[in-house]
Amino acid sequence: MSTRKIEPLIRKTHRAAVELRRAGDRQVKSALRLLAKSLEEQSAVVLRANAKDVARQDPDNPRTDRLLLNEKRIRAIAQSIRKVSRLPDPSGKLLDSRTLANGLKVEKRAVPLGVVGAIYESRPNVTFDIAALCLRSRNGCLLKGSQEAAETNRAAIRLIRKALEASGIHPDCVTLLPPEREVVQELFTATRWVDVLIPRGSDALIRYVRSNSLVPVIETGAGVCHVYVESTADLEKAAAIVVNAKVSRPSVCNSMDTLVVDAAVAGALVERLRGPFEQYGVEVFADAVGAKAFAGYPLLKRAKPEDYDREWLSLKCAVKVVRNMDEALDHIALHSTKHSEAIVSKDKRLCERFLADVDAAAVYANASTRFTDGEELGLGAEIGISTQKLHARGPFALEKLVTEKWVIRGTGQVRE
Repeated sequence: MSTRKIEPLIRKTHRAAVELRRAGDRQVKSALRLLAKSLEEQSAVVLRANAKDVARQDPDNPRTDRLLLNEKRIRAIAQSIRKVSRLPDPSGKLLDSRTLANGLKVEKRAVPLGVVGAIYESRPNVTFDIAALCLRSRNGCLLKGSQEAAETNRAAIRLIRKALEASGIHPDCVTLLPPEREVVQELFTATRWVDVLIPRGSDALIRYVRSNSLVPVIETGAGVCHVYVESTADLEKAAAIVVNAKVSRPSVCNSMDTLVVDAAVAGALVERLRGPFEQYGVEVFADAVGAKAFAGYPLLKRAKPEDYDREWLSLKCAVKVVRNMDEALDHIALHSTKHSEAIVSKDKRLCERFLADVDAAAVYANASTRFTDGEELGLGAEIGISTQKLHARGPFALEKLVTEKWVIRGTGQVRE
């Protein structure tokens, strides 16, 4: 499809977004509940489409897990949609009000962003998440998924549009754009119809969108995430946190990429990690001291400098051994993408220092980085994890899909 042919789709979504702002709250909730129910009832249709997408991928590539849907994941998506339906609509909320000396009544209200464009790779659950969040916050949305998930996304949009139509909401407020890469070029220049673009995927995708878009961009950044095990840590808890952060779902942005550990406990920690790491097939890229601690481990490699800047998205991790917390903080500051960082320590003072000093969207003391997720943090769902500082940081969820509008009511006042 020529990129010029998608402008009518964009304009239709822009018009439908205006209608969505006038829809009743019950309508929006009903549409979301119906979508969740339809997804569960028609899961076989979605799974057949997903199987076609998965069949085209390399089964040995750990990133294929991002694409895969199953009954459990379908149920989780449906439950997430229901949670979003129960959250309060953030748009229309009165943020401030006052009456000026001249009699003007001034209000500041939260209003929808307008039309949100999302560009994302592989993960078909994102199609449902973004659609649900945008509907609940009264935003139109343009969904630009990848070719890898094209069949799944088409099945998803059919369910979404049917739920909207059945609830009396214009279906064009959620639009799936063609999967071809060329489509993004028109999105980048659609400043009249699209209010914000949100890329979700690899660091290369995010940098490309940021560098080329004339539409304002909110980055949901790649994660080079660290777990720092400090010398006073409970090593049983530390090992459990490290293993969870690495293996529970290695293909996602909040999984651990680099283990940083104090030299005083490196050997003892590694002894606790060998078994589970080998069981899951974790490939370790260690510095000289770390390599000695992992001596004899069958999946050990020496780390190169660039390995500490990698978001592995697979069963691989780097290891850096440091002398103390100062060195750990320096290493994290140098290599972090400001996504999620964790310390494991019994020393409360050091934990508080870590939480205060580390510049990241989410910082943890004695917990896995895997909790950086809108669902896990009670936000219902998320569009992604924002690593920037303007407008939103951390899980980009329902509450952040609004901006502000000043509403002033007068009785004929003029400015002198």
